[in-house]
Amino acid sequence: MSLIPKRGTVYVVDDDEAVRDSVQWLLEGQDFRVRCFESAEAFLARYDPREVACMIVDIRMNGMSGLELQDRLTERGSALPIAIITGHGDIPLAVDTMKKGALDFIQKPFKEEQLITLVERMLEQARANFSEQQQSASREALLAKLTGRESQVLERIVAGRLNKQIADDLGISIKTVEAHRANIMEKLGANTVADLLKIALKQAPAPRA
Repeated sequence: MSLIPKRGTVYVVDDDEAVRDSVQWLLEGQDFRVRCFESAEAFLARYDPREVACMIVDIRMNGMSGLELQDRLTERGSALPIAIITGHGDIPLAVDTMKKGALDFIQKPFKEEQLITLVERMLEQARANFSEQQQSASREALLAKLTGRESQVLERIVAGRLNKQIADDLGISIKTVEAHRANIMEKLGANTVADLLKIALKQAPAPRA
């Protein structure tokens, strides 16, 4: 039987050891997996974007600040849900982090129930983000199976063009269009045109020559 907590991973980034220890103790008591880092730099050196997780980070730290760490993650295209730990005088900065995509902020000293509720909400968002990324990767893999001509046909199916119009657009016969449609349906695992559109409309392939 696995001994790894089932409720998700929480990164805690704070240069105050007492804060790290208290947050870790509280969250591990609620069956969360907690990984602590003493600086933003240490976190970035070990961060695995493939892990379903969220982060709690102090807005003011020695070295890189929590706000700067958020900017770095944004530059990397990270969807990691972030909550900022603030002091009373840091609230305007915390609001700025939310405008840049942080999920929330929590003010010191924070209540246990408040922290747990926030972590649960962030991990729910993390799981949704992970599911969306997996679906996107699956769509990309399916669409990569198409030939250049099949991608052109699919683009026009999505645009609502009829077989005859697609044939005229591409200078091919209607029978060839029908053959391409059949191949597209098979490669994308679509049983109906509705299934095909659900896949294609998430990420329509760019036309290729």
